[in-house]
Order: sequence, then structure tokens, then C-alpha cells
Amino acid sequence: MPLGLPLPPRIVQLAYEIERHGIAYAWGGGHAGEPGPSKGTCRGYRGKIKPCPAARTRGLDCSGLTRWVYALAHGRDVLGPGNTDAHVRRMRRVKSPKPGDLAFFGKITKKTVKTHHVGIYLGNGTMMNAPETGAIVRVDDIAEKKNFAGFYRYRPPPTGSR
Repeated sequence: MPLGLPLPPRIVQLAYEIERHGIAYAWGGGHAGEPGPSKGTCRGYRGKIKPCPAARTRGLDCSGLTRWVYALAHGRDVLGPGNTDAHVRRMRRVKSPKPGDLAFFGKITKKTVKTHHVGIYLGNGTMMNAPETGAIVRVDDIAEKKNFAGFYRYRPPPTGSR
């Protein structure tokens, strides 16, 4: 990353670069050992397209997209291979989002985390989104997705731990 370039705009830049490649949505895609497009899985799939195409589709699901973009921006896999619930636990909620923060959907309380979707906030109420089977990574309005749970920003681990 060039010196002097703040991280959130880099995250947004990377998200737009990925969108330009027309990467397909794949349930479970992006959760291989290394971040990036991968074959998905049909385990837990409840999508509209039958039979499940994920196991033969190379692509990304929503958390696979955010994992890959954050890994590229940070130079390492900071979110890890988990799902949206695991990723939101590595973040802190923010009231005033900045481009590059993550928009989570579901229910998040002090005691429970039950999320079902995430996108990369781009500004002006939009997010980079890997929305569903049959779609490609694209820009969507946040308000069009139900159960908005809030904006979150990556929280690096304390110095000395990884």
C-alpha cells in the first residue's frame, strides 16, 4: 500500500476493483485456507436456485468478500475464515460510519450475535455486496436489505498478540 493512503479508502478501492471482475456469489465461497474466491459448499444452503450450485461455483459469499478485501488492505487475513458472527466479534460498533467500515445485518446485542449478512460500506447509504446465489458482487443500497444491525470497524488485537 502506498505511504500516506488511509486504510478505509484503500478498502473501498479494492472493493470496486473486485466488483469490476464480475465475481459470482457462491454460498461458502471465500472461506478456503487463504482469502479470495473459492468453490463454495452446499452445507446449510437454502437458496432459491436448485440444485445448489455452490460446490461447482468459484466465487465469494458476503463474509468471504469482506474477508478478502480486508486481507488485501491489511496485508494479512485479519477477519479469518469464520462467518459473519465470527467477523463482527473482531470489530467495534461505530455510530458515524466511514467508507470501508462493514454494515452487518441480523441481531447483535451485548449477549448474543446472530448475523446473516455483511457488506462493505462505500458511503452515501451504499455497500459493496455479495448478495445471493445467482448474483455477482455489486453495489447495493443498504436500506434495501432487511435487519440492519449497525456499522462496525475493524479492531486490531492488542499490541503483542495475533
